[in-house]
Amino acid sequence: MDVEIIRGNIVETQVDAIVNAANTDLILGAGVAGAIRRAGGPTIQEECNNLAPIAVGEVAVTSAGNLPHRYVIHAATMTLQNPRTTADIIAACTRHALERADELGCESMAFPALGTGVAGLSLEDCAQAMLGTVFHARANRTWSSLRRVIFVLFDEEGERIFRQKMLRLQQGEGTAS
Repeated sequence: MDVEIIRGNIVETQVDAIVNAANTDLILGAGVAGAIRRAGGPTIQEECNNLAPIAVGEVAVTSAGNLPHRYVIHAATMTLQNPRTTADIIAACTRHALERADELGCESMAFPALGTGVAGLSLEDCAQAMLGTVFHARANRTWSSLRRVIFVLFDEEGERIFRQKMLRLQQGEGTAS
């Protein structure tokens, strides 16, 4: 599985599935969720309404509406009542999103930096949790269909932090991807 880090807008990535940093009520508000709602149209929120609520750390899958992707995987990083998250929750969201994408036969998927907006997780802790989960899965060859995972960061700082963390993980596993 190839792992890439880019700076950009997740709704513009060319992948089978994108991941949304969601709340347990699956209300598409601001941040990544807002960008997905605006670009994907009302269908995604309508589908979310039929799936909610879900538990923190779990995921739900909808169509991508007007987006060019096959799916949006909504990862519940927080509740609306307690909009905070932890690295353990982000790792669970990442693992569950990977599992669902693989079950759906996706060859590629894109993640934002989960939990770093309203939920308040630091970029460093997010990068460790997400990349650590992906590298663990890759080392154990957990996924059958997934060939490419992209982390789409909003700004230069996020990209830098994720690249540094990925380099440390690559050095630890003895590979370069």
